[in-house]
Amino acid sequence: MDGRIAERYSSNAQKIRIITETWVGGNVFCPYCGNQYIDHFENNRPVADFFCPICEEEYELKSKGSSITNKVNDGAYSTMMERISSVNNPNFFFMQYNKRNLNVENFVIVPKHFFSYDIIEKRKPLAETARRAGWVGCNILLNQIPVEGRIFIVRDGKEVPLGQVISRVQRTVFMRQYKLNMRGWIIDILNCVNRIGDKVFTLEQMYDFEDVLAVKYPENHHIKDKIRQQLQILRDNGIIEFLGKGRYRRLM
Repeated sequence: MDGRIAERYSSNAQKIRIITETWVGGNVFCPYCGNQYIDHFENNRPVADFFCPICEEEYELKSKGSSITNKVNDGAYSTMMERISSVNNPNFFFMQYNKRNLNVENFVIVPKHFFSYDIIEKRKPLAETARRAGWVGCNILLNQIPVEGRIFIVRDGKEVPLGQVISRVQRTVFMRQYKLNMRGWIIDILNCVNRIGDKVFTLEQMYDFEDVLAVKYPENHHIKDKIRQQLQILRDNGIIEFLGKGRYRRLM
């Protein structure tokens, strides 16, 4: 990234915003349709930073000079919770850059259908002595998003091929047809599959998560049925493959 473009700004926050947004506007393609350029919205737009003029997908950018493995600070907690259930919730770009040389080290898209209430962490209100006393912010818990929803465009300083990025994004678009609660179940089951760790896993291994899921969904008294239902959805949409006799294989 070119740090010279922000020399006239005094605030470090303003500088990095200008530097990172300029780089995204000049280098990042649309991960949904492959359009080579995405456009920048007018400043101070409350919902998103960029949009694709071809497929009209919208994106918000979050940048850090440190790891984006666990969590990223975001804005107001109440606003984020409202946006998750909104039809105009944008996709998110997460950038990790090197503070010393401004190289982009990791750049990830999280499609908007992977956002659920569970990945938003409420921060403590600002102290009474703060300028915005009582204001409550939030963190986005990236480590709670399945690996299928954290799709690298740049990984460890190297570009991921465009076709590979688009393929991974498009394979999860089926989730948009479901309401927020059902998407939450799909996300939870994906996380359970990933926690097993093996490419091939069994239905019995998935049943080991029954108690954990029962705590999260206390009104559901048929957890095993729900697990099988979600595995069928993932199978029908090419995320996993059914091998027979209670065995499955991850395809992503």
